[in-house]
Amino acid sequence: MSKQVKAIVLTGYGTNCETEMAHACKLGGAEQVDIAHISELIHGEFSLDDYHFLNLPGGFLDGDDLGAGQAGAHRMKYAVVKQSGEKLQEQLIRFIDAGKLIMGVCNGFQLMVKMGLLPGFDNKHDDRQVSLTYNDSSRFEDRWTTLRVDEHSPCVFTKDLTDLYYPIRHGEGKFVAKDDKTLKRLQDDKLVVLRYTDPATGQPTMGYPANPNGSPDSIAGICDPTGRLFGLMPHPEAFLHRTNHPRWTREELPEEGQGVVLFRNGINFIRENLL
Repeated sequence: MSKQVKAIVLTGYGTNCETEMAHACKLGGAEQVDIAHISELIHGEFSLDDYHFLNLPGGFLDGDDLGAGQAGAHRMKYAVVKQSGEKLQEQLIRFIDAGKLIMGVCNGFQLMVKMGLLPGFDNKHDDRQVSLTYNDSSRFEDRWTTLRVDEHSPCVFTKDLTDLYYPIRHGEGKFVAKDDKTLKRLQDDKLVVLRYTDPATGQPTMGYPANPNGSPDSIAGICDPTGRLFGLMPHPEAFLHRTNHPRWTREELPEEGQGVVLFRNGINFIRENLL
């Protein structure tokens, strides 16, 4: 394998944030970034075996007609790769077992939980334990959110980070677990990576609109026990430059947007551990 970090960004069937996510990977230091339609994976024109970092961007897979990410999850689990005859899910599990990284944002996060990739308890990545459902407001939410990082989380993407400010835009972002035991295990194992916080106090909140969807424990993002699989509802790829910030004309801000650091942390991990 070459010494270059190779990232792949999936698109298709309603995805609409692939270009920003690919740009984020480049800014984060990936030498090769390819945007691939999901059908190109199924037809064998691209293979996850050739990459280190899989990005599942936001959008509205299949129009959310069966629920956000649901149809896409079935496609990823049951589609057969034309050239090899293996299920696409087998390729995905092999990718995970090789120690590689996956980040799912918004619709990509919905896709990950509905496939069972997250939370990945006991190294099981096909067992659905949690989901994302309709916001408590019963409407699409489009706003910027203040986020607190759990510094004790194993997540490789949030290394050395404490507070973040990213936009959300979703209608189905409320995190739900199948039972209280599952939620408690997420909390006890420090797999809740990001929480929505009150900008006035800096503390996790259930109050609307700081918590835009009503997620219990203010959950905005989770990872698996290895920290290599990460899903979040807020959009880091939407804040790559200071001009993306809603107050960029009124505040002194660094040139680089806060979203780049998640991608850089992931790519640095790959460079240090996989190359």
